[in-house]
Amino acid sequence: MLKWLSVTAVVIIIDQLTKWLMTSWLSLYETVSIIPFFNLTMAHNTGAAFSFLAQAGGWQRWFFVGLATLISLVLIVWLRKVTDKTIEALSISLILGGAIGNVIDRINLGYVIDFLDVYYGSYHWPAFNVADSAIVVGACLLIIDSFRTKPESL
Repeated sequence: MLKWLSVTAVVIIIDQLTKWLMTSWLSLYETVSIIPFFNLTMAHNTGAAFSFLAQAGGWQRWFFVGLATLISLVLIVWLRKVTDKTIEALSISLILGGAIGNVIDRINLGYVIDFLDVYYGSYHWPAFNVADSAIVVGACLLIIDSFRTKPESL
């Protein structure tokens, strides 16, 4: 299990390092164009995905901290059971690292730092971060893995 928790730790370290770098470089709402469909844009998200509940008045901070902590505990228990299943364990490790990375922000700052901005024309995907990316990649891997043929148990 240590191997998979080290993947989680790497996600957390990269997430926190990139957030620190971006906050050191960009002011809130400042945007730097990188390529025609990608910007670095500093944003603070007090809500969940797509800023859901961002204007809820503050209670959502501790609700999301508690929810992510509970989910992280469930993921750790799940990870202990699948350490020999590479794709499933990697998926859980990525999701766990992303969840913890965002919880660190919520506890320390009261919001999650987002800075990756993907867009097409005037249509922008909501800003996100490395932790969010790890969660999405982990979830996609889990879905793909669920469609793979599994050997039957006796």
